[in-house]
Amino acid sequence: MLNEARLFPAEPGVRKIAEKLYETVRDLPIISPHGHTDPRWFAEDPAFPDPAALLIQPDHYVFRMLYSQGVKLESLGVPQVDGKHKADSREVWRIFARHYYLFRGTPTRMWLDYTLEKQFGLTELLTEKNADAFYDTIAAKLQTPEFRPRALFEKFNIETLATTDSPLDSLEYHKAIRESGWKGRVVPTFRPDAVVDAEYADFQGNLKKLGELTGEDTSNYKGYLAALRARRRFFIEMGATATDHGHLTAMTADLGEAAASALYAKIHAGTANAKEIELFQAQMLTELAGMSVEDGLVMQLHPGSVRNHNLGIYKKFGRDKGADIPSPTEYVRNLRPLLDKYGNEPGFTFILFTLDETTYSRELAPLAGHYPCLRLGPAWWFHDSPEGMTRFREQVTETAGFYNTVGFNDDTRAFLSIPSRHDVARRIDCAFLARLVAEHRLEEQEAFEVAQDLTVNLVRKAYKL
Repeated sequence: MLNEARLFPAEPGVRKIAEKLYETVRDLPIISPHGHTDPRWFAEDPAFPDPAALLIQPDHYVFRMLYSQGVKLESLGVPQVDGKHKADSREVWRIFARHYYLFRGTPTRMWLDYTLEKQFGLTELLTEKNADAFYDTIAAKLQTPEFRPRALFEKFNIETLATTDSPLDSLEYHKAIRESGWKGRVVPTFRPDAVVDAEYADFQGNLKKLGELTGEDTSNYKGYLAALRARRRFFIEMGATATDHGHLTAMTADLGEAAASALYAKIHAGTANAKEIELFQAQMLTELAGMSVEDGLVMQLHPGSVRNHNLGIYKKFGRDKGADIPSPTEYVRNLRPLLDKYGNEPGFTFILFTLDETTYSRELAPLAGHYPCLRLGPAWWFHDSPEGMTRFREQVTETAGFYNTVGFNDDTRAFLSIPSRHDVARRIDCAFLARLVAEHRLEEQEAFEVAQDLTVNLVRKAYKL
């Protein structure tokens, strides 16, 4: 059974302050401005098929740990590129239960324990012995109206949920949600990687489709930029407030028109070398920042992940299968061309994330503590943990303060993990604030105000929600 004092400081006096702070934010609405849930869930509101399909197969945090200990992804029914992903759901669950001990000490274990207890009333520790009983309880509840996606959305008290969408997406499910009369707010996010990263699967075909969707000639740079602007306008019409960019580096560039056009000609023809591909992505970050200045979309950058490190897994199972590995990232010099051009623009918001924690106090906090456009995203991905969140607050606050950060986002594909992840973030923030109060570095009333801001106010403001 979950302990109500989990994640709070062990020292009784400080823990008491943290508990008081937490009580004021625990039931505030959830704002999820960046994630990867499927909009189809909320458009069609189907019952989730089974426990494995809900909690294991879409969640790379879960299956990457199992894979690391020799469990084959095929045995877990993880979808394959060729469409072959049949696996008995109950057996998948049994494998998961048999290996549940692997998650000891991880944030994934906290999220799963919270979900199993709070959503399904399962207070025992999941084991091989009770695996079938857990499966039956979850499967039965998933067939009830209370566990449909829209009902859970409302039960979780989600105010806004943003998905992440290809620029080529029709957004048909977002359109269906809007036309259904349901009051839940689900908005798209413009993620242009498929038409910016020349190494993306079927990149040339993606450029052609971009032209077909917009009626622009994407064989030249001018038409390509016009097509991107057209798709951004469409996303805005469908409720988007932000863009997102997943690049290996934070490199930006500001080429002249002739040089940029010549570079794009190589990119379009498929003749660019690795350095030219990187330079093109750098140029596009600056171009897209300019578009954000024009149209008001908040810009997010998620750099530093070497994608699809396991080539065999990528070929068989595709992207986002737990084989993305953090890499060192430099920000100060790499961002300078973009910031020289747009860093002082009023109304421009540029949210930076990192997988390289060594940059928090040395680079990111000083940058965000100066440039009006910059905000720091929360501890992300591998650092979305109690320790990672604490390190983030400790290293960033002294230079950037609280108000150059944007609260929390869960970045999840696992819908039922959303409330648990937000609960962890709220507890860690309250624990950090309690320590400042106990050390007489912050007045208690100020801590209550900051707790509210970190939970809801900063994220609403940063993402224009």
